[in-house]
Amino acid sequence: MPNEPVRLHDPRFSTDRGGFHEWMRAEHGPVVPILLEGDIAAWLVIGYTELHYVLSAPELFARSSSRWNGWDRLPPESPLQTVLAPLPNLLFAEGEDHRRRSKAVNDTLDAVDPHELRRVTDRFADRLVDGFCGDSRAELRTQYAGPLPSLVLGWLYGFDDAEIDVLAKAMSVLFDSSGAGVFEAYTELVSRFGAAITERRSRPGPDVISRLVTDPIGYTDEQLTAELIAILGGGDQTTTEWLGNALRLMLTDERFSASMSGARSSVRDALTEVLWEDSPSQINAGRFAALDLELAGKLIRKGDLVMLAYGAANHDPRVRGAGPGQVGANHAHMSFSHGKHACPHAAQGIAELIATTGIEVLLDRLPDLELAIPPEDLRWRPSPWARGVVSLPVTFSPATPLGEF
Repeated sequence: MPNEPVRLHDPRFSTDRGGFHEWMRAEHGPVVPILLEGDIAAWLVIGYTELHYVLSAPELFARSSSRWNGWDRLPPESPLQTVLAPLPNLLFAEGEDHRRRSKAVNDTLDAVDPHELRRVTDRFADRLVDGFCGDSRAELRTQYAGPLPSLVLGWLYGFDDAEIDVLAKAMSVLFDSSGAGVFEAYTELVSRFGAAITERRSRPGPDVISRLVTDPIGYTDEQLTAELIAILGGGDQTTTEWLGNALRLMLTDERFSASMSGARSSVRDALTEVLWEDSPSQINAGRFAALDLELAGKLIRKGDLVMLAYGAANHDPRVRGAGPGQVGANHAHMSFSHGKHACPHAAQGIAELIATTGIEVLLDRLPDLELAIPPEDLRWRPSPWARGVVSLPVTFSPATPLGEF
């Protein structure tokens, strides 16, 4: 039926995302009525121009979910609680409160020495490659692209490897699960961060948590826990998918595969292209209408939830002009969002360093890397929120681990 709401968990999001975007545009235009889990109504902005407008007008499309008009329809046990429940962090803050929190996070991440970060990323990448380089086969999604960002971000937080593994698994559940495991994972994160904050208050060190503990903003434990979850949630899974999607592109597209051994410029080209074509962050919740208004012919009521479809907006034919593989160095994509609530600039730099270094180390160590299955057999993960392959199996000539020299 025309104008019937689209269910967010429609399987076409993973089986034919591009075709599904085209269908939604034809059926609804750039703003789509959707149903979330539990038939919770919302709007999905898939038009580039419309999304840019929403993100540029916080006075009309506000960030705090306390404005939402649907709380009375959301059961306490709904997994959407972990997405929509307002937290005292920069994601949900508005106005001067957001400016203060954003400055604290940017200052903290800006203080990370990029040379040390590069050395640490190199070391973790080499450790991971050592774990499979002698086998001639590997699954890069779980053995490399998944753990590398977690290891580096865990180091930034001052955690040891065992704690990092727990945090990475909890974040993965939050991104992919829709059951009771979501609440368990969230509780695990809160517990781990709470213990770390207590320790850093008594013994601060040269890590992100310690810098935020001592920031002039004067975080309480609850506020700091919420801020740490926001930073990790924005950086871990998305960097994993960015790295994995770029490797998939380089392994399957002859423009990159012909130059994988040594053409470092192609690494940055692949990373940029992925942000347009297969954005790691596909849909984000969201914004909340500050008053009754019209957007692309749709009447949006005060308090309505507006979901942000970065991936679909990047493919809007009204603004693309160029086809796949022709976006070049154009950085006008929406993959880091836009406006006051865009991904902090310092966080973007850290994610890019991790992804770039991860690919360069892998290709330096295993220059004849090849995909082990036909490209058409690769499968995308079913999540409508993120974009990434389920697995990335590869073959290569066995190499000697660096630890054995």
